[in-house]
Amino acid sequence: MEKLTRREEELMRCFWTHGPLFVRELVELSPEPKPHFNTLSTMVRTLEAKGYVGHQSFGNTYRYYALVSEEEFSRRTLGHVIRHYFENSYLGAVSALVEEEKISVEELRALIDRIEHQHPK
Repeated sequence: MEKLTRREEELMRCFWTHGPLFVRELVELSPEPKPHFNTLSTMVRTLEAKGYVGHQSFGNTYRYYALVSEEEFSRRTLGHVIRHYFENSYLGAVSALVEEEKISVEELRALIDRIEHQHPK
């Protein structure tokens, strides 16, 4: 799937949080200063072209909905980061988290315990 811009990802979060939405509802949910209706309409159509959202017709307007779950998006994004920044090494990514103190050794041990209990040898 194509990569999303920061703003496109924010729009996807609206769909994941609120479910199907009309563009006018996206405008209402947007922080101040509110983007123009046409701007959001173009962005949503771009998300649709990228395969992230679909639409349902209601007369001459569309209600858009997510085709990709937040979980699926997160997995793909994590995979992309690990491929491009850690030479496809998940161990390298975890090591970096430990070194940067983003995850403690205790948390890492708890994760290993959880994995071992989910997948006994």
